[in-house]
Amino acid sequence: MKLNLSELDKYWFYWIVQFSRDNQLNHAAKRMSATGDGQYYVYCSVALLFFHSQGQLFFNLVLGGFIIEFPLYLLLKNSIRRHRPCHALAGFDSGFQPSDKFSLPSGHTAGAFVFASVVNVVFPSLAPIAFAWACFVGASRIALGVHYPLDIIAGAGLGMGSVMLVEQLMS
Repeated sequence: MKLNLSELDKYWFYWIVQFSRDNQLNHAAKRMSATGDGQYYVYCSVALLFFHSQGQLFFNLVLGGFIIEFPLYLLLKNSIRRHRPCHALAGFDSGFQPSDKFSLPSGHTAGAFVFASVVNVVFPSLAPIAFAWACFVGASRIALGVHYPLDIIAGAGLGMGSVMLVEQLMS
C-alpha cells in the first residue's frame, strides 16, 4: 500500500496522538506547549540584554527573527488555510482549544525554532538543548491534536530560515 504525503501526515498525526494518550502525556504536552508562548521569549531576551555581555546580539537576533517570522507566519496561515486536525477530522476530539482555526505553519513551533536558532548563534554549546526543547514544543502541538506533523516541519523551517535571513542582513 502506497501512501501519499497527506495520508502519511495523518498517519503520523494519529500515531503521535495515540502514543501521547496511551502514555498519559497530555498534561505534559500542555505544559510543554505553554513554554512556546511568546512572552517567555521577551522575558529571556530582555534579561540577557541587561545581564549578559552577548545580550544585545541575542536580543537583536530574536527581535529580527520575529520581525521576519511573524508576518510570514500570518501570510502563510491565512493563505493556505489548512484546517486544524481537531476541526477537520471527523470524530476526533482533542480536548484542547487552539486560538485560531488554521494549522499550517505551526506558530508555536516557528517561534520555538526562532529562539533555538538564536541560541545556536549566540550560545552554540546550548544549541542541542534549545533545539531539543523546540522539537518537544512542536511534538506537543501534535499530541494536543492541533497540528499535523507537516505543520511542525513548516514551522521549524520558517523559524530557522527567519534567523538565517537576519544573520545575513546583520553581517
